[in-house]
Amino acid sequence: MCYFADMANQKLRQITRVAAYGLVTRDRQILLCRLSEKLPDCAGKWTLPGGGLAFGEDPATAMVREVVEETGLTVTPGAVAGIDSIVIHGEGTDHHGLRIIYHVQSFSGFLRDESDGTTDTCSWFWFDEAERLPLVELAAIGIRLAREAYQKTSPGK
Repeated sequence: MCYFADMANQKLRQITRVAAYGLVTRDRQILLCRLSEKLPDCAGKWTLPGGGLAFGEDPATAMVREVVEETGLTVTPGAVAGIDSIVIHGEGTDHHGLRIIYHVQSFSGFLRDESDGTTDTCSWFWFDEAERLPLVELAAIGIRLAREAYQKTSPGK
């Protein structure tokens, strides 16, 4: 009984992770990455290319670095498309994710899969097709933002 009383008085461990993601689009297509077996709870689901910031790293710089790592494409960051905040309660640890999503102004290079990373492939999808994939919440947010941006720049389409 004392054990449980002690546990009730302990503070949960709290971790905040800031990450930056790229909204890489062309016409009505979006580039997504599939999560690998290195993330067993999410393996096979699709997400935006991007990831965590190193200490002191500029978020736009982190987004560019992560997109290259996961897709092979070199991107030019544009405006912030959105900021998402998520809290996940775990056993003994609460995780707070702050996710900055950047529009990508331009990209160059050749698409390739990440080797030995948290993603195992990347691919272009039409917006409607992407919405039917098994997605993490961040990808659904990205698809919505990409669709809204496309509709603003291409009225009537």
